[in-house]
Amino acid sequence: MSRFPVSVDKERELLERMAALGVFESDIDEAFTHSGGHGGQNVNKVATCVLLTHRPTGVRVRCQEERSQGLNRFLARRILADRIETIQIGKKSEEQQRIQKIRRQKRRRSRRARLKMLAEKHHRSDIKTARQGVRPHAVTD
Repeated sequence: MSRFPVSVDKERELLERMAALGVFESDIDEAFTHSGGHGGQNVNKVATCVLLTHRPTGVRVRCQEERSQGLNRFLARRILADRIETIQIGKKSEEQQRIQKIRRQKRRRSRRARLKMLAEKHHRSDIKTARQGVRPHAVTD
């Protein structure tokens, strides 16, 4: 039986993704509160908003997208997995971005690229010069 009101395939996919990221149910604190906004009497009386906290990373997620608590529990776990994945991949990509930036700075431009860039700068300068207003001349009678 499924723990969330979604298909078994979607639930299995989420659990596999969480396991691959090293996120375990025992590391997650789950709390429920009243939602707000659209949804009428249901969201005002039923605790459908899900609050998840992943203790090892300190990532907190709040989900109140749907009117049912079960679906919000599933969506909150998916958002949590997205954020943790971003953190894990982000640390690797920051290093790669730093290395790429240094390579770009050290790379020498070709002669053709330099000439093209300078031509564009001169063109832009001419446009700005042309924008200066017309200076009035003194009118003599």
